[in-house]
Amino acid sequence: MEKITSFTIDHLKLLPGIYVSRKDRLGETVITTFDIRMTRPNFEPVMNTAEVHAIEHLGATWLRNNPQWKERVVYFGPMGCRTGFYLLLAGDLRSEDILSLIREMFVFIRDYEGEIPGACAKDCGNYLDMNLPMAKYLADRFLRDVIDGIGPKRLSYPD
Repeated sequence: MEKITSFTIDHLKLLPGIYVSRKDRLGETVITTFDIRMTRPNFEPVMNTAEVHAIEHLGATWLRNNPQWKERVVYFGPMGCRTGFYLLLAGDLRSEDILSLIREMFVFIRDYEGEIPGACAKDCGNYLDMNLPMAKYLADRFLRDVIDGIGPKRLSYPD
């Protein structure tokens, strides 16, 4: 079998950032998959499931309620390796096109107070595995270390 595209990226050179992972066509619509890489693969610890789960609930809820983007959101969820998230949006997009969207989402997560949306037994299959304080910490770190001052090396996959 052929390697899928995401396994052809040199994860030893990959820095935290926002990358276009792939573009697919669904009829006339282009679906752009973004790699929102929050930790450096194989160089720093991965995120624990509790904070990943909290970021997923908060991020998905915020994205699907964003008046400008909600109709274009196909999916937001974690990578199995726990180093980041995938965001699938309808449209032929570049990383630069979603910088303000990603910034606003992570500000929302960083500043969030209260009960995590969907964090109850009726709404979620693993509602006890949530860590809001750590999700907020990671959102703040991503904003400070990656989004603020982001440049080309963190917007296009390494060669």
